[in-house]
Amino acid sequence: MTTTPLEIQLKTLPSSPGVYQYYDKNGKILYVGKAKNLKKRVSSYFNKKHDSHRIGVMVKKIQEIKHIVVNSETDALLLENNLIKKYQPRFNVMLKDDKTYPWICIKKERFPRVFMTRRVIKDGSEYYGPFTSVKTIKTLLSLIKEIYQLRTCNYDLSEEKIQQGKYKVCLEYHLGNCQGPCEGYQLEEEYNANIEHIRQIVKGNFKDSIYKFRDQMKAHAEKMEFEDAQRIKEKIEILENYQVKSTVVNPKINNVDVFSVLSDESYGYVNFLQLSHGAIIRSHTIEMKKKLDETDEELLELGITEIRQRFNSKSPEIYVPFKIDAGENVKVTIPKLGDKKAIVDLSLRNAKYFRQERFKQMKIVDPDRHVNRLMAQMKKDLRLNEEPRHIECFDNSNIQGTNPVAACVVFKNGKPSKKEYRKFNIKTVEGPDDFASMEEVVFRRYRRLLNEEEPLPQLIIIDGGKGQLSSAVKALDDLGLRGKIAIIGIAKRLEELYYPGDSIPLYLDKKSESLKVIQQLRNEAHRFGITFHRNKRSNAALGTELEQISGIGEKTAVELLKHFRSTKKIAQLSKKELAEIIGNSKAILVHNYYQSKK
Repeated sequence: MTTTPLEIQLKTLPSSPGVYQYYDKNGKILYVGKAKNLKKRVSSYFNKKHDSHRIGVMVKKIQEIKHIVVNSETDALLLENNLIKKYQPRFNVMLKDDKTYPWICIKKERFPRVFMTRRVIKDGSEYYGPFTSVKTIKTLLSLIKEIYQLRTCNYDLSEEKIQQGKYKVCLEYHLGNCQGPCEGYQLEEEYNANIEHIRQIVKGNFKDSIYKFRDQMKAHAEKMEFEDAQRIKEKIEILENYQVKSTVVNPKINNVDVFSVLSDESYGYVNFLQLSHGAIIRSHTIEMKKKLDETDEELLELGITEIRQRFNSKSPEIYVPFKIDAGENVKVTIPKLGDKKAIVDLSLRNAKYFRQERFKQMKIVDPDRHVNRLMAQMKKDLRLNEEPRHIECFDNSNIQGTNPVAACVVFKNGKPSKKEYRKFNIKTVEGPDDFASMEEVVFRRYRRLLNEEEPLPQLIIIDGGKGQLSSAVKALDDLGLRGKIAIIGIAKRLEELYYPGDSIPLYLDKKSESLKVIQQLRNEAHRFGITFHRNKRSNAALGTELEQISGIGEKTAVELLKHFRSTKKIAQLSKKELAEIIGNSKAILVHNYYQSKK
């Protein structure tokens, strides 16, 4: 058998750390990856069956492999990140380009100026940042201006020109914002001492500046220079006030980067917090488009490399939520308790807030992307075989056995499709039998869709627990649709999701978007069914005992009877049980009414 060029390449790969690149038949780059052992990692793509469809597609397209051997895993991390950004391969995580962020510049000159800039010029000046918030920079610069009198002019303040009297003090000097170095009124050493304190403040270290000012305040007080002492005291208060606002963890936590990751079916979000002396001096979140079902570990590793490069971070230690490969010269800490764990949790919370904001923006700017992401998430959360683009939800409405009806509401792409809502009068069931009623309406609904050759939903939701679900499944069995349509039941009290043949319910996160869509469907079916039922009942039927209670109207009576089925049952309930449905004030009215009748 002839050995292909690709097979030859695989056999000759080294077992060293490095970066590999896959190319298609047209020489276009498909994927860039890193490896501790190039031979082992690259061979794994060709030696096993992949669960991910996208990986399978990629492997079929690979016609050429190139690799770069490097000295260490750290070098591999950095090189992988740079090549991904340079070539943007089709199957790699996509790192979104960011706008130019602002920096604080301490200019390389005699009597340095301190200002905000978006341009980093390699002229020997010092740049601190970049900052993700212009507001943060302006707050810091305002703080510095309140404490230190720095020049703002762009004169060349060489010793020679000052001695020649080339410049005159400006309005800033007369306003007390500058001490006049242009005319030699301020010594260079004193000015540079202030610049050193500013460096520390920008890094988040206020301690040295506060100590210095306290010494100065005491010296002025001893000399009876109380106005000067008061001026220094005000500076200390400004610094302490700013520090209290910015300190969120133990001040002993210094020079540390904190990272966390959050992901869904399509995107990953990596948050970065930079800590200095207990203060968060930077926070940033990046969004990453997933291409090959990357794990959270892979996303976090790539995100850390990208962020530390982007922000030029040299912090020797990082806090992360789980074990990762971050390179050789970085200490990786996985906090379990205390302040360190709290700051990792805070980072994760920031990632969640960022994700929520992106969802809100997505709904407005790119509704199709939002729908695609939501459908993919629902498919994953609800363990479905396909995305639930078409969902139908059923709810029964009968009050004390009168006029039993049912409702079916339809959602397309996560949104109500009201023209497709359907109402049902229960025809074959006598009395309040929810199970039999559910079986009837589900059977009638899908028999009709089959007869009219209309498209079937990908998901059916039954408002009720295991009993109602079993009845609906029996109807699908009778129609030969069992296994062709996914069906679940949602119980009211704890929002449990039940699957056919499984006695253990599924619980989704209360903030889950999938659960919110299901709740919206259930509530819409409930509303639609109650409205239909109300319209059907005669005025005489409305004259229930409950409506005779002062302060209790038709809506409240219907709600109570919907949940508890009879006034006899309602009369036995406690205030707490009633309050869960109709609120405390109305619960008191109903409870007192029945207590007075005993």
